[in-house]
Amino acid sequence: MSYVIRRFLYSSLAFWLAITVYGVYFLFTLKDRINFGIDLVGGTYITLEVHTDKLFESELIERTAIVTKQLTAEGRQLPVSQNFEKDVLAVQFATEDAARTAEGLSANRQKGLEVAREGATLRYALSSSERRELTQQAVEGNINVLRSRVDRFGVGEVPIAAQGEKNIVIELPNVQDVSKAKAMIGTSALLEVKPIIAAGASAQEILNKYGNCLPEGTEILPGRDRQRGSSFFLVPRYADLTGKLLKSAQMNPNGGEFGVEPVVDFEFKPEGGDKFYEITKVPNAYIAMIVDGVVVTDAVAKSPLRSSAHISGNFTDSEAQELAALLRSGAFAAPVSFEEDRTIGPSLGQESINSGLISCLVGLLLLFVFSVVVYKTAGLIAFVVLLYNLLLILMALAMLGATLTLPGIAGVVLTIGMAIDASILIYERIREELAKGASLKASVDAGFEGATVVILDANITHFLVAVVLYKLGAGVIQGFAVSMIVGIVATLATGLLLLKAIFSFLLDVGVKKIKI
Repeated sequence: MSYVIRRFLYSSLAFWLAITVYGVYFLFTLKDRINFGIDLVGGTYITLEVHTDKLFESELIERTAIVTKQLTAEGRQLPVSQNFEKDVLAVQFATEDAARTAEGLSANRQKGLEVAREGATLRYALSSSERRELTQQAVEGNINVLRSRVDRFGVGEVPIAAQGEKNIVIELPNVQDVSKAKAMIGTSALLEVKPIIAAGASAQEILNKYGNCLPEGTEILPGRDRQRGSSFFLVPRYADLTGKLLKSAQMNPNGGEFGVEPVVDFEFKPEGGDKFYEITKVPNAYIAMIVDGVVVTDAVAKSPLRSSAHISGNFTDSEAQELAALLRSGAFAAPVSFEEDRTIGPSLGQESINSGLISCLVGLLLLFVFSVVVYKTAGLIAFVVLLYNLLLILMALAMLGATLTLPGIAGVVLTIGMAIDASILIYERIREELAKGASLKASVDAGFEGATVVILDANITHFLVAVVLYKLGAGVIQGFAVSMIVGIVATLATGLLLLKAIFSFLLDVGVKKIKI
């Protein structure tokens, strides 16, 4: 007896025993370790609408700015005003000749830009194909930003997909509180840097300075800190420097003027650094750091700044940390609004879980019967290996932080059904050797050696298919692919390592015959 225990401790089965002990503990805490999809535990569906008017306005202003710079370089008359309405940017010049000159510079210069002149006014619009392309890019960009915020592990944890032309649907499993769901998505965190034209304690105070008529191309934005004297600011409507040119952002707990308040340190890309320099090179430049249409910091730049600075605004540590995270994840390519939210209760999900468990149990029972009837004692060993396979799959999914959905359960069940093939291939090869009169040890060695290549070929093929599904699919398709990939790796580990370790141990302790 002591010899058997000693051989066991010195064999690779001791490692598998340790996995068994941990596996028992893991199964008792399974519910807390694995994330379940919205189809299993309920949750919240949120529909966002992407608003393209601001996107089109910004695009047109950027494109017409090129014409304005060229007019400036040639000493021509510049536009006197511009107004955006219904996807059209109307640029007003002082004379028809000036408008005609600008029209000549604009024509055939930029793809997808349509220009029409009415007297001294040029009307710029994007072509329908250009609008469609920009809308598609904005939706895809917003999906990437959302995924970076709520799907950090990239394993299909939170399904996010486009719906129609301008909508985005997000599924948040196990979230019943809509306000919490919206908080998880976060705000747009659009960073803009603009020069401040005027400031006042109220919007009306600024309006009074200009005779209740704001200068063309400007707007009044509120400040974040209402306790200060200047709570409203007059700034240009269009920002040449935005978070698109941001390189990095992080919370600094000891920043600010006196090093005692949390701030958000940020750094621009080289192009952004050049634009930041142009804004701050003016002596005592009064600038505003704007996040989502609110001035969070207004400051005087005593010297030109190039690439880095910080945002302060009486933040708490958590507020600064959240703002830095949102800025890092990126601003939305176009503004979004919450169009619809639906909450799904967990009762239907519980039925799905019960059905999934029943299907797994029925499948395992049928495999057990098949294995024992056809392969006798060896079949029982194969079934034990199959249970290890299932345990490894669940442990791997928990370690990856993956979300288990109905398609994921289907992938697990399918993998378990395929896993028994490895044992069948090995056993059939062993039977052939035994029929030739070879010893049990020689037959086992030949069985594993002869079947290994076939098992690897089959599983590598399935693995490649699963990788393609993961790369090209989304949401639940990715969940199915992940469960397949994990299952294939577990199949190879148990079928080629654990099964062989069991047979090697039985042969080492003197077992002369195993019913196969």
